[in-house]
Amino acid sequence: MANVTVSLHEKNHIYQAIINYRDENNKRKQKWISTKIKAIRGNKKKALQKAEELKNQFANTLFLQEQLVQSQFRKKLHEINPYKHYDETISFFEYIKLWIDKVKNTIEPTTYAVHMQMIDFRIKNYFLENPVSLLDLKPRHIQNFYDFLLSEHLKPSTIIRYHAIIRKSLQYAFQQDLILNNPADKVKPPKKNLFVGSFYSEKEFDILFEKSKNDPLHLVILLTAFYGLRRSEVLGLKWSAIDFEANTITIKHTIVEVKLNGKKQILAKDRTKTNSSYRTLPLTKEIIEALNIEKNKQEINRKKLKDKYNTEFEDYICVHKNGNLIKPDYVTRHFPLLLRNNGLRHIRFHDLRHSCASLLLSKNIQMKAIQEWLGHSSFSTTANIYAHLDLNSKILSAEAISSALSFKNL
Repeated sequence: MANVTVSLHEKNHIYQAIINYRDENNKRKQKWISTKIKAIRGNKKKALQKAEELKNQFANTLFLQEQLVQSQFRKKLHEINPYKHYDETISFFEYIKLWIDKVKNTIEPTTYAVHMQMIDFRIKNYFLENPVSLLDLKPRHIQNFYDFLLSEHLKPSTIIRYHAIIRKSLQYAFQQDLILNNPADKVKPPKKNLFVGSFYSEKEFDILFEKSKNDPLHLVILLTAFYGLRRSEVLGLKWSAIDFEANTITIKHTIVEVKLNGKKQILAKDRTKTNSSYRTLPLTKEIIEALNIEKNKQEINRKKLKDKYNTEFEDYICVHKNGNLIKPDYVTRHFPLLLRNNGLRHIRFHDLRHSCASLLLSKNIQMKAIQEWLGHSSFSTTANIYAHLDLNSKILSAEAISSALSFKNL
């Protein structure tokens, strides 16, 4: 395997590991990986150690790739025209497990965790019961799997995610000449259902805010409803993201919960879902007041509980009385209980984000401004989700047509 070297570079006050290597065509290449260590005095030695660790991980990835292509599959059995066929005994499930291990260090930890859940559950169960080798895999096998998922009452949007994983894994096999074509290209996943979310009205919001006053999720609900935040964004909010002098709040840190090897893990990232999700928004006097109340509560709880108070998450805004972080799973489980116990109409927690967009539209806020408020990556995303709610623009269109076309003698 070609030599892999690493060096350090400072970018945006963070040490970056620059990994130098040669690809399969002997071309020089570089890969930048953040060490996530701040470039401040005394951290360089720690960053060098982390860079060396990242280099070794990357080198192992290259080694796995070589093993995948040269050893595991290059048991050449025969040739058909210019195409090469390799180990006919490896099953599709065995292959997709090799593939996910190979790409593990090249994708987000959250993406890897989600992929692993899907592979180790439904893909595993189905293809162990209905085994097929990688070389024998045909579009009908994949289509049968999707039909099975539909029979299990999975949503089309979920099946589309399975299709993305399967297609991506097979595309790698095709690019490496392990298969003659990508059978997933000939399979059409079900069409995604038109999203129609549930929305709270202003009156329902007022009742929710009142009923949740003494609930652990009160501030979480306020911030989510006002800013239309994703669950990962609101739980990732830190006091350091609040500028009380400039009266701004910056959405830049996220918290997600994943399941790896059967155990739930919390992943904190100093990065939002997309670049557009990173946004700075204004604080209103109501939000400032709510934040100050929470800050005082945390100070009181810290003094009251002393060493029993968890200081690990002291920079986080959304924590329990004992300082423990409010976790995504807790929000998902507790929110419907809060609604039910107070006789409120059931909506998903994520529908607070949709309700925010709905209220903005009802107040004649332009779709472009709503896109920026919600942190959508594109205008089309916002428009596709909320265009059917834009009643005000439709009323204006109706009035314009009415004034242009006058029907006097009906």
